[in-house]
Amino acid sequence: MTYDEALAYISKQGRFGMKLGTERISAILERLGNPERRFKGALIAGTNGKGSTGACLAAILRAAGRDVGFMPKPHLISYTERVELNGRPISEREFVDTLVTLIPTFDAVAGGLGQATEFEMLTALAVAYMAPRTELLVCEVGLGGRLDATNALDLGLAMVTNVDLDHQKYLGETIAKIATEKAAIIKRGNRVITGCQGEALRIVESRAREMAAPVWRLGREIEVGAASRGWQGHRIEVSGPGFVHRDLELPLVGEFQPRNAALAVAAAHALIDASDDAVRTGLMAVRWPGRLQLVSVEPRVILDGGHNPAALTEAGAAVRQLIGRERLVVVFAMLTERDPAKLLAALQTVEPDAAVFTEPASAGGHAVNPESLAALYGRGGEAVRPAAQALARAQELAGRDGNVLVCGSLYLVGEILSLLKPTEAAS
Repeated sequence: MTYDEALAYISKQGRFGMKLGTERISAILERLGNPERRFKGALIAGTNGKGSTGACLAAILRAAGRDVGFMPKPHLISYTERVELNGRPISEREFVDTLVTLIPTFDAVAGGLGQATEFEMLTALAVAYMAPRTELLVCEVGLGGRLDATNALDLGLAMVTNVDLDHQKYLGETIAKIATEKAAIIKRGNRVITGCQGEALRIVESRAREMAAPVWRLGREIEVGAASRGWQGHRIEVSGPGFVHRDLELPLVGEFQPRNAALAVAAAHALIDASDDAVRTGLMAVRWPGRLQLVSVEPRVILDGGHNPAALTEAGAAVRQLIGRERLVVVFAMLTERDPAKLLAALQTVEPDAAVFTEPASAGGHAVNPESLAALYGRGGEAVRPAAQALARAQELAGRDGNVLVCGSLYLVGEILSLLKPTEAAS
């Protein structure tokens, strides 16, 4: 089997097919001898910030000299990004070889419970690959929590970064319903770390009490202070139960990133009692592509994969804080599962000088028609296909001294990232 054939096998149910629930993945893991039980680590849910928090935590654990598996999602360019060991994605050959060993299990389970979904296959593949290679795992929850395939894992530490409105079709129309879905990753006796506030925090706390799970909360047990270093990120200090770290360098852009880093620092202490040197070295080394990532200059091109109103508004505010009133042109695409009116309203808060709407080929026909988006947006909006041409048009509109923000869809961000090699200025 080739790598392309492996992808075709995994995707044969359709990239956007979804069967929520943990019954099938649990059956798959049981047939494999429950390799997930050897892991200690963190299962990370939340509306936004899951990936950044996971990247920070994995970097700290690696800096502490541990072998670390990381399961981020979704990928930007290659499926191999979803299975990372010690900072390196699985190779295409290893991806294929691991999948081949799993196919008989998938077929056996399909007879009684139906065909595994793409996401269930990838979850099983990641666990099977990493179980013999590491005991520490950082896993980002895919959608929600309660019914996500990753909720078959009990890693000892449950993290809920925050809760906002997103994926309402699957998770519910209110903060309370969404928080209940995400808090369901908390299992009996877990340690819980959260950045939630208000109603969402109360729901996380209630679930934690039910599961006899002690809670560390950002803004209470965990404190963070930050000073911006512009495009270089932040200087932060983090304190919590039994630890204090000062003058940490965090190379991630965005006012929200110090909060994510603080959650990761606390998680590292909960898992391994990390040293100051491990925290310092890990955060200094962390990279998280596609999230306020500067990939080109003259004009600046900034990529951000935020694809719900809260994330898009935060990213836009961060960009505006960095560039002031300099000219800004956005390249925007979105998937059909989201509400165009709400996302375009969030886009308007960025106050772009122009907007170029497009359609990423990798979205497989599930992107909103760019002409429709341009019409909804109104004055200053235009539709351009393909994505590469849309980027070129935005760079033309921005001029050498301007800025281009690519946003709205991780599929779009991944497509543009594959076209551009990050510059020295962006590294």
